[in-house]
Amino acid sequence: MNGGLDTPTTVALIVAALVKAAFLWLILRTPVRGTLDRRAKALRTLLYVTVACTLVLRHPIGLLPDAVDEVLTLVLWTAIHVLYLLVIRWRSPTSRAAAGAVFAVGLALFVQDALDRLDLYEVGSSGLFSMASTLSVVAATFLTVVGQWRDGRWSRGTLIAGWSSIGVYTLILLLTLIAKDLRGEGAVATLIFFDVAVLVGSVWHAATARELAVEDRPADGPPPVRRRVNRVLVAAVTVLPLTVLIQPEQAAHLTYSSGSTECYDQPAFGDLKPSERDATFLCRVRGRDGGVPPMFPESMSDQAVLAYGRVLCRTEDRDEQQAILTSAGSERAAWGVDAWDLVYVCPETVGATRPDLLRSTAETQEDYADYIAEANAKCRDPWPRMKGVVRATANYFLFADGDHGYLVHDPGDAAFEEEAEQATDRVYDDSTMIGVAGSAALVGHVEDVSDLCLTVKAFRTAPPARTAGWDQVSEVPLISRSGWLSVPEMGEGEVGAGAPMPNLAIKGKGRYRLRVYIRVNDAAEEHLVVVFPGTSSKKLKLKS
Repeated sequence: MNGGLDTPTTVALIVAALVKAAFLWLILRTPVRGTLDRRAKALRTLLYVTVACTLVLRHPIGLLPDAVDEVLTLVLWTAIHVLYLLVIRWRSPTSRAAAGAVFAVGLALFVQDALDRLDLYEVGSSGLFSMASTLSVVAATFLTVVGQWRDGRWSRGTLIAGWSSIGVYTLILLLTLIAKDLRGEGAVATLIFFDVAVLVGSVWHAATARELAVEDRPADGPPPVRRRVNRVLVAAVTVLPLTVLIQPEQAAHLTYSSGSTECYDQPAFGDLKPSERDATFLCRVRGRDGGVPPMFPESMSDQAVLAYGRVLCRTEDRDEQQAILTSAGSERAAWGVDAWDLVYVCPETVGATRPDLLRSTAETQEDYADYIAEANAKCRDPWPRMKGVVRATANYFLFADGDHGYLVHDPGDAAFEEEAEQATDRVYDDSTMIGVAGSAALVGHVEDVSDLCLTVKAFRTAPPARTAGWDQVSEVPLISRSGWLSVPEMGEGEVGAGAPMPNLAIKGKGRYRLRVYIRVNDAAEEHLVVVFPGTSSKKLKLKS
């Protein structure tokens, strides 16, 4: 696909062009002349509207909001199925009732799908639902063709088109079930086949509409030569303007690039409607964040990128991904592709092993909050009887690759940032592992941990030392210039305490003493921070 069409794709396009031309000739045949009642006229009109939607109107309809598209389609097919029941002579009440039941099931499935696309109803397994929808279409088509055959108004060619459409639906269902066995170039040719195959249904709909009045057609119709000329003129007027507008696949419009405004926000998978997922995938693989080149060449069309994405979904390992990306001319072939990119084009495959990638932002935030709450619940106050004026216990999260420790500081001090750097530089000056500079104290940790249990308390006077049971107890001076002393709370994706920390400067601005208790046990590293007013500037080791 990079630099030219491969052989299977070229053959598929040539065959598709010939087959489409034949189908278009059959669709554009003029209706049989004759009298129609009101119901038959309505059915003929709606069937031609369906054909027009498939051939021409699907592109402008695609510009409408999803809700409008879904409602229009539901109304159209509901009316067609009702008219099928009224216009076709089913010959027996049982046949009519069976057709009505199958039509009702198909419409119910369509309603559920529409509600799912509008985020009003969760369908469940997309694969099972898609199979059920296809089977309902096959059953409805089968009963309709049987009804046409027993009616007697429709020709053998129309019945053959109906039976062929059933075969097409069945074949598409089978190919969908074995899609994991499709690889490389064959995937594009298969997509071309699908595009042609769906026109068989349009041929059947057009033929059904054309022959509704076959019993009453007049004998004085236009001569055969004139009818052929009319069909050629209609085909030319209909097809030529569309041919001018259609661009070849290799020159397809690039809808989304790394600089598109639509790509600035890339929502989580669960926040997107099904119709928005392909666009998000295109944005991600064409992004240049951090100076990384796009996954596919900039000249590659949207359709080709999506086709490659779906082929990558069926790979078994990283080596197979690299081979496919290399054939596509990717500058990132050596890196492969990640699951959080592929989830937008094959959620059913990625979700089987990474269900977390299917979550919405709200679900992710809820899981994150549960994770924080669970971590906090593991920590207990080591001095439950020493209440203090204010107190709090929480898990303190550190970076996994190691942090110097945590700050007890005055966030309102203008010199905070400078003094925090100085405190960090001094944390390893002695065995207390506490670096102090003005209004900032950085407390180090003993073990190589990613989090620890932290309890903070403030007292009006110095509490008893009570060093028993602790591995290390140290005391240092600290200043509050704004009347605030606290420990940073964790923001999203950052280090900090897992719960809000109180103001430990209970007497406002002034000098304080900071006492830190540290011990390590099998469960975790545990710290107790005690703050109380004090003017001493000494740095004490109460237990080392």
